[in-house]
Amino acid sequence: MTQPTIVENGRRLTLARRMQYALETAAAFVAIVFFRLFSVDRASAIGGWFGRNLMARLGVTNRARVNLRNALPGISDTEVGRIVRAMWDNLGRTAAEYGHLAAFRMNGDDPRLVCEGYEHIRAALARGKGAIIVSGHFANWEMMILTSGQYGTPGGVVYRPPNNPWVDRWITGQRVLHGKLEMITKGAQGTRRIFTLLRRGEAIHMLVDQKTNEGVPVPFFGRPAMTTPAPAALALKLGAIIVPAVARRVAGSRFRMTVYPPIEPPLPTGDHARDIQAFTEKISSFIEERVRERPEQWLWIHRRWTEPGGLVRKRAQALLPGAGPAESAGSNRS
Repeated sequence: MTQPTIVENGRRLTLARRMQYALETAAAFVAIVFFRLFSVDRASAIGGWFGRNLMARLGVTNRARVNLRNALPGISDTEVGRIVRAMWDNLGRTAAEYGHLAAFRMNGDDPRLVCEGYEHIRAALARGKGAIIVSGHFANWEMMILTSGQYGTPGGVVYRPPNNPWVDRWITGQRVLHGKLEMITKGAQGTRRIFTLLRRGEAIHMLVDQKTNEGVPVPFFGRPAMTTPAPAALALKLGAIIVPAVARRVAGSRFRMTVYPPIEPPLPTGDHARDIQAFTEKISSFIEERVRERPEQWLWIHRRWTEPGGLVRKRAQALLPGAGPAESAGSNRS
């Protein structure tokens, strides 16, 4: 693999950092090659075993337990243990499946990926104002990209690239195996690109379930959670339609992608910031409902409810309304 010239914070990487990234890349590809020695079903099963028996021993598991108890008061210790174990099984499978993303096709006699409700995306795009497809870290969240790619959906995917640029280049290459969706990194330049694609009437895909310091506090499982207002702000500014979608692991390495009817914007109040807040709350409520349906397929290890110190709500809201092409697309990780 040709190594690109890479910078960090505007400076070329030090030799030590380049060596660190090289070692990380080598470790990642050893894992990928290992899982590619097996069929996708076998690799997924092995990944699930690693998740349940090894990854579940990581200290971050305690955060998942705390999050579950706070989100679902009255839940038994037995149920917490079941959900956490199943969550790690899913995460282990997801990691193993990165080496087999080409196998997740919707066509053929025995498709591993099926989609229901795609007509909602077609209808939204037919309006000509663009569509914002929102989802969260459910099951294997890469299925959203693979589904849209196979349908030939025009547009892009907003994501935060991993720090390691070589790993990032490999992952983005896998994401476009079934289509030509554009990978858009978060930041001012990415936001300008989002505006361009939406104004063309294309689709933007976002994962909106993680904490973002430049967000707004909205209720999530009864507690304030800092949430990106980007989808709501973009929809209200450009007239784009927000279409929610969720991936579910139905058995082993087989998935169902469900596209739901659009989330309608709230009635305008004349207060743009209030409208963005209300719309963001509706989006967050949708995510919460889907988590409640299958809690074991969501990523409970997020620091979802951690309030950033010193954050001023007006500062967060000022990043979006009327800010033009440099508007923030949020900083949640995907």
